[in-house]
Amino acid sequence: MCEEKKEVITVGNKVAPFELETFDPVSLKFGRFTLEDAIKAKKWTLLVFYPADFTFVCPTELADLADKHAELEKLGAEVLSVSTDTKFTHMGWQAQEKLLKDVKYRMAADARGRLAQALGAYDYASGLAYRGTFVINPEGVLAGAEINLNNVGRNMEELVRKMKAFVHTYKNPAEVCPAKWKPGEKTLKPSESMVGKVSEALK
Repeated sequence: MCEEKKEVITVGNKVAPFELETFDPVSLKFGRFTLEDAIKAKKWTLLVFYPADFTFVCPTELADLADKHAELEKLGAEVLSVSTDTKFTHMGWQAQEKLLKDVKYRMAADARGRLAQALGAYDYASGLAYRGTFVINPEGVLAGAEINLNNVGRNMEELVRKMKAFVHTYKNPAEVCPAKWKPGEKTLKPSESMVGKVSEALK
């Protein structure tokens, strides 16, 4: 029998406080991450869910995330990969899988799937998480959510681009970022004078 589906947190709303056990590939130690600590530190929280350790697309995604980790940290983000595996499995997988040799972000365990359920990234049929990427701002508000089926991997370069846009608009709430926006490019300041004239505003 499938578990009863729970109400999902949607973009624009605060994420309830949560805590996750973690494995740190740098110190080789177990620890804990709490959203409360991240908010106190005024950090962004970036959760990258994936189905399971010792699978196939997952290590390619986590390796890509490792390549972008330093850049995401510079943006003020606490980066966590998350699955329904345990911290012990994370430790064993990271030690064995060569694609994970450069992973320096913490690998978090949502062993009972509660956080994945709360974020709408839980497959009740398999008991695993979908490929879900969630951005929580320094106030604990869910700023971004993307969920994919498990047969297609993500591009972490686009995640970096979106994080830069989230950070910019967080610091400049009167501005919005158009498609493909990158730092240094023109933003928009919505007003009645721009209605139907976005093309002109972008020049």
